[in-house]
Amino acid sequence: MIEQSGLLLCVFICFLLYHAVRAEIPLGSRLSVVDNGSWVSKNGNFTIGFLKISDEPGQFSFGIRFSDKSIPYSQQRMVWSADFLYGVGNMSYFLFTTDGEMVLFDDQGMPSWSSQTSNKGVVSASLLDNGNLVLIDREQKVIWQSFDSPDDTLLPGQFLSCDKMLQAASTNLLSSYYTLSMNVSGHLMLLWQGIIPYWTSQNPSVPNLTAYVTNNGALQLLDKNLNVVWTVFGEDHDEYVKYRFLRIDVDGNLRLYSWVEALQSWKSVWQAVQNQCKVFATCGKRGVCVLSSCGTADCVCPFNQTDTDETCFIPYEQKCKHGSTMVAYRHIHLYGLYPIDGPAIMTSVNKCMQLCQNDSSCTAATFSNHVLPQCSIKKSEYVTGYLDPSPNVVSFVKSCSSTSALKFPCQSSPATEEDPHTCVPCLIGISLATIIIGVVLQLGCYYYLFIYKRKTSTRCKYNLPSADTNLKGLVVLLSFSEIKSVTEDFKDRIGPNMFKGMLLNKFPVAVKELIASIDARKFRTAVLKIGGIHHKNLVQLEGYCCESNHRFLVYEYVKNGSLEKYIDDSALCKELTWRKRVDICLSVAQALNYLHSECREFISHGNLKCENVMLDENLKAKVSESGFAIVDGEAVYCAFSAKRDIADFGMLVLTLLTGCRDQSDLCEWSYKELIEGNAANVIDKRIQGGANSNELERVLRIAFWCLQSNEHQRPSMEDVVAVLDGTLSIDPPPPPF
Repeated sequence: MIEQSGLLLCVFICFLLYHAVRAEIPLGSRLSVVDNGSWVSKNGNFTIGFLKISDEPGQFSFGIRFSDKSIPYSQQRMVWSADFLYGVGNMSYFLFTTDGEMVLFDDQGMPSWSSQTSNKGVVSASLLDNGNLVLIDREQKVIWQSFDSPDDTLLPGQFLSCDKMLQAASTNLLSSYYTLSMNVSGHLMLLWQGIIPYWTSQNPSVPNLTAYVTNNGALQLLDKNLNVVWTVFGEDHDEYVKYRFLRIDVDGNLRLYSWVEALQSWKSVWQAVQNQCKVFATCGKRGVCVLSSCGTADCVCPFNQTDTDETCFIPYEQKCKHGSTMVAYRHIHLYGLYPIDGPAIMTSVNKCMQLCQNDSSCTAATFSNHVLPQCSIKKSEYVTGYLDPSPNVVSFVKSCSSTSALKFPCQSSPATEEDPHTCVPCLIGISLATIIIGVVLQLGCYYYLFIYKRKTSTRCKYNLPSADTNLKGLVVLLSFSEIKSVTEDFKDRIGPNMFKGMLLNKFPVAVKELIASIDARKFRTAVLKIGGIHHKNLVQLEGYCCESNHRFLVYEYVKNGSLEKYIDDSALCKELTWRKRVDICLSVAQALNYLHSECREFISHGNLKCENVMLDENLKAKVSESGFAIVDGEAVYCAFSAKRDIADFGMLVLTLLTGCRDQSDLCEWSYKELIEGNAANVIDKRIQGGANSNELERVLRIAFWCLQSNEHQRPSMEDVVAVLDGTLSIDPPPPPF
């Protein structure tokens, strides 16, 4: 059956080749961003070339777009792209080689994409009038065509068979959450992350169907004999419309678009999911989806929200000090993310609430009774969902008793009946509690003002030899003689230009000498900024010396020393289990993310490597020496971009996973092993117990995304953290070299 479908498809393509006028493209042709050239179809309706990505400075996409003179440049939608999802820079170029291969080169002159048709007899290329780019041999046989490699768009005349899919574009460089594909039963399905279906075509189950967009505005499913099995129509069906296309949009909805000449814009004439809130994870980790009065999807967090990044968490911790309670949210349908919900349970509404209440790992439960009474249990702090007007839907959210959740108007108490009269004993209890709390607060203030502050001032007095009043007590200024005293004249060397020291109260420190010149004023300013940052995965800066030509930084001492020491030592490295190594990667990523995006101003590390990652007594990682880098013998503060740190992080991950300190061929070799399905070969053989294969694949993928030679393709550290902690999926990376 599949062979018959393929034969019919070939016949159809041959029909296109002989009846569609085409523009010939000879071997050796070249396009570049600088030259601003393009190849145009014979009818002028389509152009292949570079298109500026409007919201990305210096970023371009190469592909096929509408180019009719009646369509303004801003409305010339891309219908196929060679660099889908990530784009290229302004020094990129596209080459149709003399041996018949089309290749897209990035800013560094490295191949970013190719048609992989070298030495297959290709003699020319053609951009057909229907928007299909084809490579053909001397016998006019199609060797390759863009219609067989769709990204997010389907044009009239283009087939989507069961072995193809449309993938939504994404603002996230690492992955696209939404896809459209055909299952084995012949149903079109919209999927979230390839596993959660949220829309399915309502056609009979017939295997080996093919999706097809007609010129008169319909989406059809065709069987092996090209008979129509299922059809949906756009609202302008059978009207004359010059241009149409089907696209899975960034928001996960599938839409059919028509060009409206009078409005000079594209109009959606059909969409698969009428209520955008029913698209799975429309709000992602930002809460519950609510349709506004004008039909747009708004995201609201019904719980107390404390995160600055607007992530909506369930306010529950498994170790609640005062127990937990269930809060009911009527007309709200919740579902879990990372992990997703398990199978629904048939039970009553009260039993549903009790199941979650009695399960310490349960964070929320949703009961619905549309056809059958069903209960779905969530075991994630990340939940999303939508407002459901049905009276048969209620969600129960677990909350620590000391936590309240009063932000959402739909909240109500759990489904129990209570006496509406005033509870006098309750009022008495509340009054007594208020008095007791007031007394405790007063005693606390007394302790802080007269005892704690006195102890603190005494401790500070003896901790460090002197203090710099300009730095508000965050870091301490030491003289060079005090540095010599603290380090006992630099007796205990613990690393390159690094010495162990001891303050007067026996508080151990690590003293780093900067063997580089830096202006005293710039040095003090940088120290002030670095000393003001605090993170569990950053080594704290305690003091500094800026006297004459001496520049020293005084850090907290981290007991187990550097990651480099553990990797190089055959005995110590055995303590770095697979779990420890992944945790170290995550800790370093969290530290860099804090420096890049969570401080008051951006701070680059500038010199991330194994020597600068310290391990405490529990082998927890802390990043040291943030902010300063040595460039041509001069110490500079924040001299590099975030993209430099991200590439350094990628190499650190490879070094940690492989145990290989020789980095000359490490990247190319390990990438080759990953792509060929031999990821296990790159693992440090000294790791006892091996590695989790799925986790290994994920960590290697993010490492190679970080190492992309085109820095615009590198992810942010926020995305890196999300991938490492398992809350974000990631696509296979292109070659990084």
